[in-house]
Amino acid sequence: MNPELTKSEFVEWIAELKSKIHTARNKLAFSINSQVLELYWEIGKDIAEKQQNSDWGSGFIEQTATELKHEFPEMKGFSRRNLYAILQWYKFYAVKYEFVPHGGAQIPWTHNRLIVSKIKDIDIAEFYIAETAKNAWDRDTLEIQIDSNYHLKIGNSTHNFEETLPAKQSKLASQTLKDPYNFDFLGLENDALEKAIEDELTKHITKFLLELGKGFAFIGRQYKIEIGDTDHFLDMLFYHIDLHCYIVVELKAGKFQPEYAGKLNYYLSAVDSQLRKAGDNPAIGIILCKKKDKIDVEYALRDIHKPMGVSEYRLTDAIPENIKANMPSIEELENGLEKIEE
Repeated sequence: MNPELTKSEFVEWIAELKSKIHTARNKLAFSINSQVLELYWEIGKDIAEKQQNSDWGSGFIEQTATELKHEFPEMKGFSRRNLYAILQWYKFYAVKYEFVPHGGAQIPWTHNRLIVSKIKDIDIAEFYIAETAKNAWDRDTLEIQIDSNYHLKIGNSTHNFEETLPAKQSKLASQTLKDPYNFDFLGLENDALEKAIEDELTKHITKFLLELGKGFAFIGRQYKIEIGDTDHFLDMLFYHIDLHCYIVVELKAGKFQPEYAGKLNYYLSAVDSQLRKAGDNPAIGIILCKKKDKIDVEYALRDIHKPMGVSEYRLTDAIPENIKANMPSIEELENGLEKIEE
């Protein structure tokens, strides 16, 4: 390679050029997506009006799909199934909006379709639209978050952020924490010990990071901190890209105990002293426990000067045996479906 092309000026210039192309490509994709959704809105509106005002019968949507696919064979989205989805999507938002909701245009049609198929409340739907756009969730991730009731977990952690962090960072930190966290992907029973949980979380670190949310970067487990002549080991250490700070996660297999807060406060002081660099915000601690008493946690955090939050985790959503025994088997369900289809 030409040595001139390795100089910092060229590297910086090519990085800026790439950034411009990425931005232009994203704007183009957004523009196309907006145009598609505007078309779908008009189609949904027309179908809804014809359903209400014409006597064409229930088969006209299927005939419409046939006509549109014949006229526009190169275009996708005109199947009978998708036309029904367009109609459902239009009716869902038409009670509040006259045109395509701005947020909906920020995410793909497949995501919009999934949201209205699973959610019945517009405010909750718009929450998932905003989170999808912000976190760049793919469809599978969006479905996982909806199925795990992500909207009920955000901001529910018991913490002392208002007292220990500036307002802007406090708000972001509180929005970052969930309660409870779902560790069902570990396949562990509820009586699992801390080490087993930590082992499996590390083994499934990608899924763990997904459950934690956007911005977490994994630094290590049993991270050694030397304080005086003693070695201490942090269960898990992360760095949060948006909060610009280290996050210490301590796992507890039982119920929250007040002394956990004091120990974590001690660790946070050490992290701030030894790891924090210029531009970093104060480290934040998270205690993940199997169970907590909210009042107990509030008292424990009241005079703690380091920012920390306490959340519960769930290891399994297994169905109790007494209920499972009365549920139909897979074979019985399949036989039932066959009878319905007949």
